[in-house]
Amino acid sequence: MSQPQASHPIGVFDSGVGGLTVVRALMDRLPFENIVYFGDTARVPYGVKSVSTIEHFTMQIVDFLQKQQVKMLIIACNTMAAVAAEKVREISPLPVLDVIAAGARCAVETTQSGGIGVIGTPTTINSNAYARAIHQLNPNHHVYSQACPLFVPLVEEGWLEHPVTRMTAQEYLKPVFVEQIDTLVLGCTHYPLLKPLLSEVAGSRLKLVDSAIAIADETAALLQEQGLANPQRGMPDYRYFVTDVPLKFRSVGERFLGRNLGAIEQVNIDRL
Repeated sequence: MSQPQASHPIGVFDSGVGGLTVVRALMDRLPFENIVYFGDTARVPYGVKSVSTIEHFTMQIVDFLQKQQVKMLIIACNTMAAVAAEKVREISPLPVLDVIAAGARCAVETTQSGGIGVIGTPTTINSNAYARAIHQLNPNHHVYSQACPLFVPLVEEGWLEHPVTRMTAQEYLKPVFVEQIDTLVLGCTHYPLLKPLLSEVAGSRLKLVDSAIAIADETAALLQEQGLANPQRGMPDYRYFVTDVPLKFRSVGERFLGRNLGAIEQVNIDRL
């Protein structure tokens, strides 16, 4: 593999469509960077799969993105980050960032009281990856985790301000409010779309940490540090690869991205 160049794209990958919230944050923070996105839409959800299967799928995607001449890798999927981030770092010659490490660092910087709440899918919460990452940075912080399984389908349905979603958020956050926390990590790439609603439900007592924004900031810093920031000031090139194009992929994807998706390229799983 050739040395990464500043003009090469950033490689972002996810088990499905959720990682487009990370792409959106990168577009806003780094408007001149080229981006290649890979969503494994044929094999989503990853959360129900074994560790060895998730690792195997992740390595296939990393290999594919390295062939696209990316200059760095961003693991935009919390499940993949919880299970396979260390393995990716071991085998990749490129810089690797992941949403869990970025979200944990941002939470530790944000909290005043040392009490941090984390909401995510059952798999991410059960993996305890956020709590581990936060305690590595500060063993004295108290972490309270809450699984919110209904948020993903509600977001994909587009029910971002729906009364049902508000009621669901109130139920999920009820036990969180009892804890002595001042910071809440949105530990799933779908959740940034619920930020306005969650801010209302949580009120001024909690600061929300969006891992997508946290990782965009870390990406900007890393590219500067390594001399890999794209010096070109033309229109960037965005490419989207998926392993299947489900019926609602474009409409859901554009909601996540906040803009037109353009061409979507399908990759045959057997060729990964």
